[in-house]
Amino acid sequence: MRKRQQMQVHQEAAAVAAASVLQARHGMAEAPANASNACCFCWCCCCSCSCLTVRGEDETIQRSACDRRTDDANHCEDSPKPTLEDARSWTTSFEKVMKSAAGRACFRQFLRTEFSEENMMFWLACEELKKETNKTVVEERVRQIYEDFISILSLKEVSLDSRVRDVINRNMLEPTSHTFDDAQQQIYTLMQRDSYPRYINSAAYTDLLTSLEDPPPTPPPPKP
Repeated sequence: MRKRQQMQVHQEAAAVAAASVLQARHGMAEAPANASNACCFCWCCCCSCSCLTVRGEDETIQRSACDRRTDDANHCEDSPKPTLEDARSWTTSFEKVMKSAAGRACFRQFLRTEFSEENMMFWLACEELKKETNKTVVEERVRQIYEDFISILSLKEVSLDSRVRDVINRNMLEPTSHTFDDAQQQIYTLMQRDSYPRYINSAAYTDLLTSLEDPPPTPPPPKP
């Protein structure tokens, strides 16, 4: 068991190193020269050494900027209000929800109440990544997605099993627009099996249907 944990830590470190290479390649800010004197390069969750505390303070500042960029890129879609027929169709399958811009926006709002909005944010980021063809842009987006949703240091880390993480770590060596395909599918399945049934049975969905069923109030006639 210890050997397997060590292998996973080494693979994680390798993926982070690959992300760092991509960051340096695009002229991103690097650590100062004396950073090599840090007491460790530790990725385990139990580490409480002072170097992580100092680095954590720096990353908090950087993360706030990254969060704003990610939120801007993955903000709830400005979609029109769904029709009653569209909203009712969401009960037939999760695919109906995800294929509808209004459905994704409403479902994402529900995920926010369950503190799992990062699942939809990650899925949307992967969809945008797959549309990109410019190699330089792809590498930058892969690095950003890894930092935002895959890294164990991220506050928005999505839940992935060890097999998928191993695949990602290997893919990070040569990033492409499909680097996160396995991870995206696993998160899609997680939302489908876990959050989707609760959404369909939630007060939020019931209230949405009620609001769509009620006709808008008729404005009073203009005074002569």
